[in-house]
Amino acid sequence: MIPRYSRPEMVALWEPEARFRIWFEIEAHAMDALAELGVVPKDAAKAVWERGKFDVERIDEIERETRHDVIAFLTNLAEHVGPEARFVHQGMTSSDVLDTCLSVQMARAADILIADVDGLLAAIKRRAYEYKDTPTIGRSHGIHAEPTTFGLKLAQAYAEFDRCRARLVLAREEIATCAISGAVGTFANIDPAVEAHVAKAMGLTIEPVSTQVIPRDRHAMFFATLGVIAGSVERLATEVRHLQRTEVLEAEEYFAPGQKGSSAMPHKRNPVLTENLTGLARLVRGYVTPALENVALWHERDISHSSVERMIGPDATVTLDFALFRLTGVIDKLLVYPERMLANLNKMGGLIHSQRILLALTQAGASREDSYRLVQRNAMKVWEADGKLQLLDLLKADPEVTTHLPVAQLEDLFDLGYHLKHVDTIFARVFGG
Repeated sequence: MIPRYSRPEMVALWEPEARFRIWFEIEAHAMDALAELGVVPKDAAKAVWERGKFDVERIDEIERETRHDVIAFLTNLAEHVGPEARFVHQGMTSSDVLDTCLSVQMARAADILIADVDGLLAAIKRRAYEYKDTPTIGRSHGIHAEPTTFGLKLAQAYAEFDRCRARLVLAREEIATCAISGAVGTFANIDPAVEAHVAKAMGLTIEPVSTQVIPRDRHAMFFATLGVIAGSVERLATEVRHLQRTEVLEAEEYFAPGQKGSSAMPHKRNPVLTENLTGLARLVRGYVTPALENVALWHERDISHSSVERMIGPDATVTLDFALFRLTGVIDKLLVYPERMLANLNKMGGLIHSQRILLALTQAGASREDSYRLVQRNAMKVWEADGKLQLLDLLKADPEVTTHLPVAQLEDLFDLGYHLKHVDTIFARVFGG
């Protein structure tokens, strides 16, 4: 990924230096296990740890000739280790190194992403409690529906990202497997004990049947999980973008001193961060399809997946890491305008209470069809007057309505608190306690 949308810790995980270091550790741990089994001399295993080094530029130079990255690495390693290097990679295949390394990288990437989600959850929770009882209008189809609170909007986001975290933990567990099983995965030339030793040393579990490569359904699930998280990022970003619209302006991204919103219009304060998050989410979701297509490899192995993973592994994790961090900043500094929320809530002359009137009429003995008709005919007058009329006034003046509902009862039915009486219950469900 380009530096503009990257953070150093995740980028470092995918750098050649980090990748070759993991390769070295896999080979060295395998040598230890082989030495314990008596397959290679213990002095050889010791020599690998003591003299084992690699040089990225030298590996690249060798690969230009060999056209094989693992062989280039092993050749460079041998240049440092000396004669004992002939015992390195005993009974192993390139996939044993490549796939196990990728598992380590993806597991470590997941750890970073889990920490990112934790930071986002903390920010959302703090702001949710800050605005737990702040009334705002709930919208369906973009149209005013019934009252909610801004805290409940954020509580919904918290619950969603909490599910994302749980999925990511499971995806990490599923991807963190080790395969050191040799050609076509039969262990013919390497003992399964070697795989078990390397797995433990690298913080992985053993792959039950690796067929020379780790099955790519695991990777597909990992990237699918990243795609779902990206969808949740976009969902919250889109909410902020809508709330920042001039006609709404119930919340907006923090606008820093000296920040410029437009090269042409000095008055502009645009939701650039959340628009950026929408674009980044599209990228992360775009990596899911190639990962799914990697599942169908030929027989015990092919390398059609390799070029895909070399790109989507770094790109998907780096992009999502940046997106989660950016979204955390947006929520942490989000500017919220409760007065505007209340003004918008009251904009349509009390139409938001229509369902409660409908239900009260049915409770008072009117049929549901008649109740709906009575409320709707008055509500449409308010709608067409763009909120300049009040629904309560029209209902009071409608004899068919007051036949069932006295004026005093009608007034009680327009109580805003009625809609928010279970906010504490929902918060307890989401946050516990």
